[in-house]
Amino acid sequence: MHYSVTTRSFFAILAMALVISSCGRSDADQDTVVTNPEAAQVIDNTAIARIDSTLQQFVDAGDIAGISALIYEDGDEAYFGAFGMADRRRDMPMNRKTIVQIYSMTKPVTGTALMQLYEKGTFDLDDPVSKHLPEFSGISVYAGEDASGEPLLEEPRREMTIRDLTRHTAGFAPNSPETEAGRMFMDAEPMNMENTLTDMAEQLASVPLEYHPGERWVYGISVDVQALLVERLSGKPFADYLDEHILAPLGMHETSYYLPEDDRIRFSGMYIRDTNDGTLTQQPDEDALYLNGHRWPLKPGGYGLVSTLDDYSRFAQMLVNGGKFGETRILEPETVRLMATDQLPDSVTDRSWLPTKGNVGFGINFAVRVGPQESPDDNYGEVGEFFWDGAASTLFWVDPKNKLTAVLFVQLMPYDEIGLHKSFRDAVYGR
Repeated sequence: MHYSVTTRSFFAILAMALVISSCGRSDADQDTVVTNPEAAQVIDNTAIARIDSTLQQFVDAGDIAGISALIYEDGDEAYFGAFGMADRRRDMPMNRKTIVQIYSMTKPVTGTALMQLYEKGTFDLDDPVSKHLPEFSGISVYAGEDASGEPLLEEPRREMTIRDLTRHTAGFAPNSPETEAGRMFMDAEPMNMENTLTDMAEQLASVPLEYHPGERWVYGISVDVQALLVERLSGKPFADYLDEHILAPLGMHETSYYLPEDDRIRFSGMYIRDTNDGTLTQQPDEDALYLNGHRWPLKPGGYGLVSTLDDYSRFAQMLVNGGKFGETRILEPETVRLMATDQLPDSVTDRSWLPTKGNVGFGINFAVRVGPQESPDDNYGEVGEFFWDGAASTLFWVDPKNKLTAVLFVQLMPYDEIGLHKSFRDAVYGR
């Protein structure tokens, strides 16, 4: 059965998803995080045919409207493919220049900005957040209700640190009506697009944490707080800092929060999949452009950027090359290694849905694969890989062992209910 998608229902889906969550040479530098000179070639002619077939099958089955992928291996472009339609209404095929919403794939970009400031010595990862953002100096933890139904609050067992923000152990309530703290979060509306990042922090600090810092992995608003840290520590508006220190230096000229009118002809439609019968409904244009068609005051650190395959692949190539792309140094190699190291202690046993990503821990703004595939049903990846994805089912990963980066673009909500990511990974590695 086909159904229409209202703005309200779409953003309900988005909120849920955010919680779950032709060949040529690159001039990328060879300063890698990890090298393996004996590694066999991953992307050969057989792999190319396998990836083509896999992605085309998803389009032919009607599970997705359009999809594209770009893979680099050992500094060379190893694979590019585009299948299906970016915009069915306008009869626009998916192609290399298609612009998509990357949602949570914004998070690693924010983490990179934060870690540039770490390299300058402006903070330590174990600094209390309140040292740099006084809005959080008196934050409490929700501890239930008293007999009259009023919330009971208690002091955190320890202060929230910047490291907590980078690994999602800060304790913030999720944007969900399922708990009282979550309902209080929703009522405060910290992520209202009319807010500034300072407004966001003030509203967020007005509601209690749901968990004590450092005790549970709970995905949420932490990276948006990182964006405010970047703003305060650098003295620049967050979006300006990204442009000046990451996007422009890497030549990511089509990655931004605001999509200019002239570029909207290349903007992919967004497709909502009916979870009952699998039919796809293309979202109305005004809804698809809600985030990026307006110059909102809020520039979230956790989502909001649009990008192209080539732009985001430049970012991924920078990471696999130890923080450098061509002659441009973004991060030091030791900083990239730190970001790609699991930061979750064994004491954090409650990790929400993170284990569904495979045998992983969590580094600084992306998952880190800490052990081999434990089951054929798990997502495959090389140990040491780091990666993340987006609410519209986009995906990227950095595989230092094979010096490989992969970027997969699609615009599908709810987040990957069709096994797309696993199938793509299996096709890449021949599993």
